[in-house]
Amino acid sequence: MSTIEGCSIEQASARTGVPAHTLRYYERIGLLAPVPRGPGGRRRYTEDDLGWVRFLTLLRQTDMPIRDMQRFVDLTRAGDATVPQRVALLRAHREALVERLDLLQHHLGAITTKIDVYEGLLPPDACVEPSTPAADDRTALALTDGSPR
Repeated sequence: MSTIEGCSIEQASARTGVPAHTLRYYERIGLLAPVPRGPGGRRRYTEDDLGWVRFLTLLRQTDMPIRDMQRFVDLTRAGDATVPQRVALLRAHREALVERLDLLQHHLGAITTKIDVYEGLLPPDACVEPSTPAADDRTALALTDGSPR
């Protein structure tokens, strides 16, 4: 595949891990610039397009709202004069991400503590396999005071 020819939507999806329908959606709402078309009108993604898809994926996976992603893309397309606004937007997102990570760390600590309590109740030679609670277990948990024994 040459950069000039680009890659198909299927190849772009495989290379980025983003479903084809999401690639089309990103183009439709303006997150991606119109993707060049090859003979027959099929999309041909360039390396630059794939770089944008990867960065947009990073933003989505860190819970940046689509409207903020659109704002960032619009600022980028407006040129270098918008660098301060892009920095401000990314800093605000980073701060929200740090707060989310702090909350997740707190929750992880609580779960680790609960595991430690349960493991303390097990005989030393007990073998515990990871599992997912069955529907009945989830229902039983919902009926308790919220602190399963």
